Amino acid sequence: MIRDITGDPMDRDRFPVDTWRLVETEPGEDHGLTETLFAVANGHIGIRGTTEEGRPSHSPGTFVNGFHETWPIKHAEEAYGFARTGQTIVNVPDTTLLKVYIDDEPFVISVADLQSYERAVDFRRGRLTRSLVWRTPAGKRVRIRSSRMVSFTDRHVVLHELEVTVLSGGGAPVVVNSLIVNRQDGYTDYRRPAAAGEGWDPRRSSAFNGRVLLPQLHWEHDPRMVLTYQTARSGMTLAVGADHAVETDNPVEILSSTQEDIGKYVFRVEAAEGVPITVRKAVAIHTSRGVPAEELSDRCRRTLDRVRDKGFEYYHAEQEAWLDTFWRDSDVVIDGDPTVQQAVRWCLFQLAQAAARSDQLGIAAKGVTGSGYEGQYFWDTEIYVVPFLIYTSPRVARNVLRFRVNLLPRARERAAVLSQRGALFPWRTISGEEASAYYAAGTAQYHIDADVAYAFAKYGDLTGDTGFMHRDGVEVLIETARMWADLGFWRQDADGTDQFHIHGVTGPDEYTTVVNNNMFTNVMARANLRAAATLVREMATADAEVYRRLAARLNLDPAEVDEWEACADGMVVLFDETFGIHPQDAQFLASELWDLENTPDENRPLLLHYHPLVIYRFQVLKQADVVLALFLQGDQFTPAQKRADFEYYDPITTGDSTLSGVVQSVVAAEVGYQDMAMRYFLSGLFVDLADLHGNARDGVHIASTGGVWTALVYGFGGLRDHGGRITFDPRLPDQWDSLRFPLQIRGSRVRVHLERTAITFEIEDGGPVAVSVRGQDVTVEPGTPLRVPLDGQGPRLASLHGRHPVLGANREDGSIVRAVVPGAQAEDPDGPTVLGGPL
Repeated sequence: MIRDITGDPMDRDRFPVDTWRLVETEPGEDHGLTETLFAVANGHIGIRGTTEEGRPSHSPGTFVNGFHETWPIKHAEEAYGFARTGQTIVNVPDTTLLKVYIDDEPFVISVADLQSYERAVDFRRGRLTRSLVWRTPAGKRVRIRSSRMVSFTDRHVVLHELEVTVLSGGGAPVVVNSLIVNRQDGYTDYRRPAAAGEGWDPRRSSAFNGRVLLPQLHWEHDPRMVLTYQTARSGMTLAVGADHAVETDNPVEILSSTQEDIGKYVFRVEAAEGVPITVRKAVAIHTSRGVPAEELSDRCRRTLDRVRDKGFEYYHAEQEAWLDTFWRDSDVVIDGDPTVQQAVRWCLFQLAQAAARSDQLGIAAKGVTGSGYEGQYFWDTEIYVVPFLIYTSPRVARNVLRFRVNLLPRARERAAVLSQRGALFPWRTISGEEASAYYAAGTAQYHIDADVAYAFAKYGDLTGDTGFMHRDGVEVLIETARMWADLGFWRQDADGTDQFHIHGVTGPDEYTTVVNNNMFTNVMARANLRAAATLVREMATADAEVYRRLAARLNLDPAEVDEWEACADGMVVLFDETFGIHPQDAQFLASELWDLENTPDENRPLLLHYHPLVIYRFQVLKQADVVLALFLQGDQFTPAQKRADFEYYDPITTGDSTLSGVVQSVVAAEVGYQDMAMRYFLSGLFVDLADLHGNARDGVHIASTGGVWTALVYGFGGLRDHGGRITFDPRLPDQWDSLRFPLQIRGSRVRVHLERTAITFEIEDGGPVAVSVRGQDVTVEPGTPLRVPLDGQGPRLASLHGRHPVLGANREDGSIVRAVVPGAQAEDPDGPTVLGGPL
């Protein structure tokens, strides 16, 4: 079901349309949301969009990718193999605070008399800025400007800048108080309890019971201060340092001090009217899994020395140059809809902020913009983010895949715990150890292995990086293939056919758990097995010596490769002849339909209002499951099958997961539901900007932002790349005049320009690229744009409305399909009931 967006979901008086910036023209009370929307990050360090004065706020946070604390998971009832150690990202000391006092009156934005105000994050400059004019209680007009930047070119560097000018009313004593504060352990005069009504939500980060950051050393020496820590249980170390400089023609007095949990630099200025005061604060943050804190302190000193020598302007220029390249390689241009254009660029910018300097670490579900989902990594990265990176920044994609290579030893250990051969990647993790306490919706999602393999295979197909695949990728594909061959089993069908089954797993849809022959899992496992066999056979021919060493190291026998191919060929992919669809799993169609159309809005999302056992009894989806398989392995299904599956599952898909809408958009566009495709796209596009799921306060939904690119390029652009073969079957929306985007394919950068009557390809860098447009094979040559005429934009079907298409029909066993809202059974298939009464 589509989360309908009526018109533009944003308040354009407050957030005006600007295609290269997100702008706020007046402060609001939605601090949690705006702290996420105005966060700045580089994939390594992330800083939420709190104000320099520090209040009011919702959840101030500075996060470092992978820097986490551990804690013992306490199960009410223990069992062998349950996850033992929880992992939660740590809120490192806050360096954003630059408090301003005029005539000893603090500037607090929630009560300030503002004459003007603008806050903006600039997608081309990579900076968060704020400019305002404050009329003080004494009647003086004061202009305050600030800038905040996390460097894309030096991942340890953060730059803060503040300018204060008394515009009128005479001179005034001005104080700027620069702080480093350990908020993780509650050291703040503005500590905020949980807001009333927020309640329990499994998607949020849990709190620690004891101290997390143990102080190691602290010191200050003009103009620098450094604080260092070690986490109490995980043993990770951290150093945060800051240099200060003040520029003004006014007389200045400087005071400084550091304690274990707070460092202060105070500038006392006798300000004359019209004479500005500029304070610059350069920050360095270093972390380690085991290096002593004292060494990290030395690293901070070296980083700060470099910033001091090069200056802020140098780093600002480097930031803009980096973003120039990013936008050249990533920008999706939509002609005819500036509102959508702004939102798309915000989403793409979030992908840069999540991935750019992840540097062989994972990309967490929230990137480094919040503590949601404990800061852990999921399968989201491989399916929703890595494809974007492969096509726009292959080097970063390779770094992200290296993270999984580094987790292989832990994945082998986890497979052994689950009594499997090969490797089983953790469902959710930071360190590589499984951190999912609820195995039914966690560890049972074995498809994580196939998702990881999918990303590796796609990278190899589209980049041609055989060196990486033969050295690192092959080992991941082998160990995941081994897991599938061992997890599944052979069974003879009634007609005597041997079939390969996979039982006791959970697919992407977490509203149906621990099932047999989940369609998504089986289809993706089949692709995993085939990709592993293909790569191993290719290596044996193309690089015999490397293959020989690999086979010896991993005890790989050629017969094992034959087995993978046999398992893939015999894989069960269920099909129900009665309804003409692929069942999500072996028992799915035996359950009653959940009547979503008549489920009260206040009972959504279902996971917050119904016990899991209630949800598991019904045909209802948290997110696209079969439909996702239709997209990722689309060459395995006919157009008729895709349409039938989409029509069956769409009415019972809640969209309670932000991963769902973008995939439904892609498949809706392909099968012909083009209006639905746009509506699903908008529901994904504005997930965070309009807080459509009510939890943007916990950080950006990074997978959804990757899904926005997917919906644009794969959905409306019509791109498919099965087996590395590039094809296009476009679906340009009626609302847009054209769509343009770049793709990097095996070393060449291709610019694609989709119009209503043609699609044009142009090589901007590299050699020729072969593509196919609706079955017509063409080669794009450098220096010569290639225009391919289009006859329309694909089939057009009326959007789905009303009752489910099989409601009231008979199953194969003769039973009638009913729709139910939990609480009662539907007595009349044409009129579902709730609690015994008609709807």
